[in-house]
Amino acid sequence: MDTLSEIKKKKIITIVRGLSLEDTLNAVAAVIAGGLNAIEVTYCQNQEDIKTIDIIHALNETFGSDILLGAGTVMTMNQLQSAYQAGAKYIISPHTDITLIHETKQMGLISIPGAYTASEIVSCYAAGADIIKVFPAETGGPEYIKALRSPLAHIPLAAVGGVNLNNINDFFKAGVCCVGIGSNIIDKQAVSKRNFQKIRELSAAYAVTVAANNPA
Repeated sequence: MDTLSEIKKKKIITIVRGLSLEDTLNAVAAVIAGGLNAIEVTYCQNQEDIKTIDIIHALNETFGSDILLGAGTVMTMNQLQSAYQAGAKYIISPHTDITLIHETKQMGLISIPGAYTASEIVSCYAAGADIIKVFPAETGGPEYIKALRSPLAHIPLAAVGGVNLNNINDFFKAGVCCVGIGSNIIDKQAVSKRNFQKIRELSAAYAVTVAANNPA
């Protein structure tokens, strides 16, 4: 599987953050049933990394090739190495770290670092990043993406932060190749109530919207 091509084809990476192993497995099953399968499991910097690694391992064992699995909020070399060993195929960070980008590519993984300014974006791409995550995307919105794309049309961008059903297609029209969505799909209230059907419905709503407005 060509991970980079699949991410661009699927267009939505669903972000899973701060859930227990059981809730993660149920939520991801619901997301897949709804039609999305690119999943980012994030490190929580105030928790032990082993929790994230255990979840990545479990998702790989449970869903195998049905899932396109990456690690998010990767901020240290130890986290990168652990994610790689657990089976993550792509590495997402909230920030620009050139050394982390280089190491990610040395491991043969897809690199998706975070950046906001044009200078940061260019630096990430020059270091070998495959897609640059514009974060937080909601502060500038689609118009900011459009402005960045004017001189940087050769650099693949992702929008993360504040993407929802009302603006997702505006971000795609502005020129991003994919988006990351967390709580607007993995609804924490639905998880707390064990209402995974709602998560399936949210996943389906995004999958249908993207398919209808972004034909392959």
